[in-house]
Amino acid sequence: MKDKSHQPHRPVGPAMMNGLRLRCPACGKGAMFGAYLKVNEHCPECGEELWHHRADDAPPYMVITIVGHIVVPLLLAVEMALHPAVWIHLIVWLPMTLLLSLLLLPPVKGALIAYQWALHMHGFDPTDSEREALPPSRQIDAVPAGKRS
Repeated sequence: MKDKSHQPHRPVGPAMMNGLRLRCPACGKGAMFGAYLKVNEHCPECGEELWHHRADDAPPYMVITIVGHIVVPLLLAVEMALHPAVWIHLIVWLPMTLLLSLLLLPPVKGALIAYQWALHMHGFDPTDSEREALPPSRQIDAVPAGKRS
């Protein structure tokens, strides 16, 4: 395991709260996302590099878990209390599941990226072998024209 004592301390809680608010984990002011789920390469306020994140499939899995723990108990409670027709279940629970999933995905992804940033995970650690020197938008420019496929 790498010695991370030389790195500045980054408090996890405040960073994750900034991520939940879709803000930069470092300053809490700049927008983390340039579009719905497109992470900015740099914070527009403080310039913190954000392209190092490796959120991948973790945010959707977390959202599925959260939404499932909200919708399933409600569905079961309504079924046990009122016994509505199946079509009523469909028009209530399917849209609720979709809306909750779409609403929760950006904050969950923001919190996960902030968690990675706070713990110096992946490329957020300057000494990590996974660290990319250039953001994705600049990596194409760094490849010689004859080497592009």
